Amino acid sequence: MKAKLCQRDALVVVDMQRDFMPGGALGVDGADTIVERVNEYTRLFEKASLPVFFTRDWHPKTHISFKRNGGVWPEHCVIGSDGAAFDERLYIPSDNRFIISKGDSETFDAYSGFQGTTLEALLQERGVNRVFICGVATDYCVKHTLLGAENLGFRTVLLIDAVKGVDIKRGDSEAAVEQMLMRGSVLCSIDDLA
Repeated sequence: MKAKLCQRDALVVVDMQRDFMPGGALGVDGADTIVERVNEYTRLFEKASLPVFFTRDWHPKTHISFKRNGGVWPEHCVIGSDGAAFDERLYIPSDNRFIISKGDSETFDAYSGFQGTTLEALLQERGVNRVFICGVATDYCVKHTLLGAENLGFRTVLLIDAVKGVDIKRGDSEAAVEQMLMRGSVLCSIDDLA
């Protein structure tokens, strides 16, 4: 899909944290290979003076999602830990950027960047009606953030060349993309915007 950025657009970069990079506590295969593409998108939005939102898992050690607390995931992205930090190669602008922490309550899991955060309010304050979404993981936090945006009335664009999935079951990422398309999202790649 060819797309031209306009003043009611925003970029949402999902969970580009060390623990989700290969070798991290919950590493996503190939997540490191999309960092530069994510940076390209960030710079495009920065050049257009459009807001960029970076979501991050920000869990207490007692978080409900951890296996030792009865959840399904290994301990990851613990508040203030090295693993919770953004990947060091990730470009984060100094202006017009926002950090959105999710999953910071021990009893509430949050795959979507909208769950228990100020993301919706911040987008609305800036008059945003279309969000471009990239990051990890396609079949979890990317999918749920995009579907959350759709549910709240935002138009959504999945930046297909800047996402990677977990694929616990083979085909999970492809199924997630199909689900997002069925809900009204469109696919876009860097050549469509550059």
